[in-house]
Amino acid sequence: MSKRKRITQIEKWIKEGRGSGIGIDYKPWLKIQDVSSLGRSTRLKGIKTSRQHEFLSDLERNYFYLTEYSDVVIDIREQFPLLPLEETIVIADELGIKHPTDPKTGEPIVMTTDFLLTIDKGQGVFEVARTIKMKDELLKERVLEKFEIEREYWQRRDIDWGIVTEVEIPKMMARNISYIHDYYDIRDYDVFQEMSSQHIEDLSMSLMQRLLNGKSSIREITSKFDADTHLPFGSGVTLFYHLLAQKIIRIDMLEPINLEHTIAIKSIDESKLRQVKYG
Repeated sequence: MSKRKRITQIEKWIKEGRGSGIGIDYKPWLKIQDVSSLGRSTRLKGIKTSRQHEFLSDLERNYFYLTEYSDVVIDIREQFPLLPLEETIVIADELGIKHPTDPKTGEPIVMTTDFLLTIDKGQGVFEVARTIKMKDELLKERVLEKFEIEREYWQRRDIDWGIVTEVEIPKMMARNISYIHDYYDIRDYDVFQEMSSQHIEDLSMSLMQRLLNGKSSIREITSKFDADTHLPFGSGVTLFYHLLAQKIIRIDMLEPINLEHTIAIKSIDESKLRQVKYG
């Protein structure tokens, strides 16, 4: 009876479309409410996919921020299922490893890979699979056994699979991206909602000029910008974060973004400013 119930749930999730689709249409196999996570679970609206992403730990969330900011990642699918279940059961059997099971029913569960990324480096599109784990967890034999099943599954599909630990995820960069992430679409902010595209472009050019020539802190430059343009206090900071999120302005993202300090601007891409759709 319990076996039938377990299979029914897997079939139900497959019918719901979990683990299928790309871009905005992808549905993660696991949702936050389905698992008791050791870390802090997070939901975030994706820029690249325009859908809500589900993360089961801080480490997954931080890795997501890096993939969002990457110039080569074009699609992000998290909690990706290794289906069909029968395949991972066979792989586990061949490797002489116990397949992961539901602790309540003892039945085999569908394994997942934390991220399946679609990459475009200008020479054709391909996929890579990435599992996120704290470095200390790699000392556990059972964890490594599960990874062997995962590695073999992806190898049979000629998809590059790898483990990413906190060592490979620059915490400061992830934090910086988290600050600017919600500013990608400036129309989300009241003061810019009714503004013409040309006006936003003109304001952006003006702020960038001040940032390039200014010797003051970001806070001082943006506060004076707000006063001079008669915009509500904080508008300059919003615009600054937006220009960073759109990569119109580039800075060293490994250094903390501190509005009370000066920030060295590495480059400004005015052509990108004209490409942003404000209309």
